[in-house]
Amino acid sequence: MTSQKTPQTMKPATAAKKLNVYLEATPAEFQEGVVSRDELNALQTDPPEWLSELRHKGPHPRQVVAARLGVSIGGLARGGITEPLTTAQIDALKAESPDWLEQERATQAEVRKENARAKQKAAEERENRS
Repeated sequence: MTSQKTPQTMKPATAAKKLNVYLEATPAEFQEGVVSRDELNALQTDPPEWLSELRHKGPHPRQVVAARLGVSIGGLARGGITEPLTTAQIDALKAESPDWLEQERATQAEVRKENARAKQKAAEERENRS
């Protein structure tokens, strides 16, 4: 006897995070329902107009804003950015290039450089043990 498999579902907040969109900007039917794994896959492979528009114009969640500005989420907070931003607002910030943004970008570059150095060192140590 085979049992009927129930589809795996997730809360709208989880689906929005996986889609890299700001939940409060999604349509009400998305926010109020549950999203199955199949529905999520369909949204990713063939996004509807509202999803394409959100990804293009925003508002964007913090992780997307941070990535587009080249800083960490903590760097956004230190810079006073706590609300979601639209693509136009992100572009305006880039053009304005305030001191905090330049400082956070430099900090992020140092972190990336240090991470690469640590990764290289670990690879060399593994190589030496082999």
